[in-house]
Amino acid sequence: MEYIYAALLLHKVGQPVSEENLKKVVESTGAQVDDAKIKTLMASLQGVDIDKELEGASVAVAAPAAGGAGEASEGAGEAKKEEKKEEEKPSESAAGLASLFG
Repeated sequence: MEYIYAALLLHKVGQPVSEENLKKVVESTGAQVDDAKIKTLMASLQGVDIDKELEGASVAVAAPAAGGAGEASEGAGEAKKEEKKEEEKPSESAAGLASLFG
């Protein structure tokens, strides 16, 4: 998990997400660097637009919170079913990232 945080931190501050930079960030925390995990993360991030993925993740998290106020209405059950269907369709790049978590 610390490798993903390191990648997000590098992205946030505008630094390139590279093996070298990931190693530096993880080493600076005092943790032991696992080169295999870094290589796996870099392979998973190949071709991924991090900004787009973060934007999609924010929407997915915010959607259930926004629907909570209208649960008493008749159409609330149908809306929840539609939300669940939409959430079950991860993008191809997000599916690659999910493999990192087992």
